[in-house]
Amino acid sequence: MKRDMVTFKGINEGIYLEVYGSDIELIKKELDEKISKQLNFFQGMKFLGVKAEGLTPEQVLEISLILKYKYDFVFDTEEDPLNRASKIFVEKDRISDDLSEGMTKFLYGTLRSGQVIEYNGNIVVVGDVNPGAVLKATGNIIVLGVLKGVAYAGLGGNNDAIVAAYDFMPTQLKINDIIVRAPDGGISQYRSPEVAKIYDGEIIIEPYLPNK
Repeated sequence: MKRDMVTFKGINEGIYLEVYGSDIELIKKELDEKISKQLNFFQGMKFLGVKAEGLTPEQVLEISLILKYKYDFVFDTEEDPLNRASKIFVEKDRISDDLSEGMTKFLYGTLRSGQVIEYNGNIVVVGDVNPGAVLKATGNIIVLGVLKGVAYAGLGGNNDAIVAAYDFMPTQLKINDIIVRAPDGGISQYRSPEVAKIYDGEIIIEPYLPNK
């Protein structure tokens, strides 16, 4: 009998996900199929995390982000993907292969409307950026959460700068002197990690696939 790759299990404190195997694409496909059939069942329940011995920490993070941002799972504080991202990408200094060397400013928590952060280097937000908040950096901007505010990267002539977020919906985006304004419904229509960069004089936005 074929074994399910993803299984939700409930205990008194909430539910958690057990993952078997190491094929991340098949695991994500089965996960989407299972959740789509019983999404209402998971609404409002506390999610206690992902147990997956066959996956890397980055792959577990990817699954957690899908549950949080695509399906609105409510995570236990210690297992929240933003905390996991902080441990993986900050403590190990593995934010992104696209981050150039240089000074980096780390911000923890949610940036709210009216807050303006400017930095001569890279900015990494371990949290969300709400509409009305503004980030300005001469280097890259990385948001380990939802980006709904304004992001200006590469200010001062840096064409190699990028803007990346796990939920990419900025109201305005600028890299060097190239500006993109969000159309109705936002720049991104699919809630998943994405990266914006300059290519042939234009800003392109593409999926961030850490396992590819």
